[in-house]
Amino acid sequence: MELIAMLVILAVAAGLCLIPTESDVPAPAITVLSGIAVAALAVRVALKAATGTPVVAIPNWLACDSFGALIVVLVSYIGVGTSIFSWGNMKRPAGKGGASRLRRYYCLYNLFVMSMLAVPMFTQISLVWIALELTTLTSVFLVCYDKTPEAYEAAWKYAVLTTMGAIVALFGILLLYWGMRSAGGGLFTWDGLAGVMPNIPPGILKTGFILILIGLGSKAGMAPLHSWLPDAYSQAPVPICIFLSFVETATIPYVIFRLWPGLAGPVGATTGTWLVFFGLLSAGIAAFLLIQVKDLKRLFAFSTIEHHGIILVAAGLGGTAAGYSAAYQIMTHMITKSFCFFAVGAVLLVVKDQRIASVRGLVRSFPFAGVALLLGALAVAGAPPFAVFLSEFSVLKAGLTSGQYLAVGLLVLFIAISFCAIMYHHSRMAFGRPDGPVQAPAAPISYVAPLFLTAVPMVLLWLYMPGPLNSLLRLAGATMGR
Repeated sequence: MELIAMLVILAVAAGLCLIPTESDVPAPAITVLSGIAVAALAVRVALKAATGTPVVAIPNWLACDSFGALIVVLVSYIGVGTSIFSWGNMKRPAGKGGASRLRRYYCLYNLFVMSMLAVPMFTQISLVWIALELTTLTSVFLVCYDKTPEAYEAAWKYAVLTTMGAIVALFGILLLYWGMRSAGGGLFTWDGLAGVMPNIPPGILKTGFILILIGLGSKAGMAPLHSWLPDAYSQAPVPICIFLSFVETATIPYVIFRLWPGLAGPVGATTGTWLVFFGLLSAGIAAFLLIQVKDLKRLFAFSTIEHHGIILVAAGLGGTAAGYSAAYQIMTHMITKSFCFFAVGAVLLVVKDQRIASVRGLVRSFPFAGVALLLGALAVAGAPPFAVFLSEFSVLKAGLTSGQYLAVGLLVLFIAISFCAIMYHHSRMAFGRPDGPVQAPAAPISYVAPLFLTAVPMVLLWLYMPGPLNSLLRLAGATMGR
């Protein structure tokens, strides 16, 4: 019943946030409380799934195995910090209707989280596609929250390109459904499809997978279909950037990777080659774009594209070790990128300008934000002693073990370029000379608490991996690599 309860809590919270009140406190308070309740239920689901037993709410409709539980617990955990951050970061817009806009923000926020959690919970593939589209529908309105011409343009570009991708993915899903029914399959669930994949003609499987990969890849910002992503990041509120990153590097890869194990046998190494190819392409293009980026939030947008590429390469290598490294990379990236955006929010609290050239000498002028941003840069770039270093190392190790030397060599090159580019920009922002005196405010608790919630696992996972979490990662890896 935990799965149903999580979705119901978020739906009810979304409705409650729309109730008109004189104060701006109820909507964010409701959102924080719902986030804590959902996170507590998600931990229970993850502990059950870590034993190898799927959590089933409605058979053949709503269930969560180890891989799904990993996504659920990560989204809900970061959701707590993001809801707290929203309370301090999102203020009532000036002018008429500002209060209602703020309430709509929290309503859409809760629906956005609900749709992200529904993706790994639904077992019917058609419902998974609907849940993915709900993430787009809710996030489009959040991207243009500021109602500037640039925000409207970014939201429109995001809606058009990702909707086109969704249609392409839908064709792939319908093709797989037709192949499954022709092969005598029953319910169109993940398990039902995997059971009849050996009987589906390889041409149908390959075509369906490629359509889904390209269609959902456009929604995930996979290069060369990534043009909407930097614009959306630059205009969306900071908390929404975090969840957009989740969609791109967690929920959409989850859908793609659920198909991968069943395809590996009938189709052979072709599907793995496609994943490695698009993964290297994304990591490579993002690495070179990071060199010339001029906007702070765009910088982390390109970093997301790079990590999405690393995750695709890890899954495409095949085998349980590569599956484990892909799941590990998903987890570390989600935690680290959240920390980075919380740090960006702290920077914008003082600088009010997200152009990189306008941010100088943060360590002197605003030590809290400067140190946080520098630590986030080191962590997301893959420097030790942070968890991303270990997850990227596990990806490279899996590639060497499987004999994919060319792919590993290119990936090392792209990671190195990204590392140098990220540290070049952040060293100038942290240690450069400020343009003038800056009156640094005291760091609000709504900024400190989210940074703490993400910094703890970002560092501790380098030193210690809790047993249940390690079991969850291994089971998720086995799901992808079986």
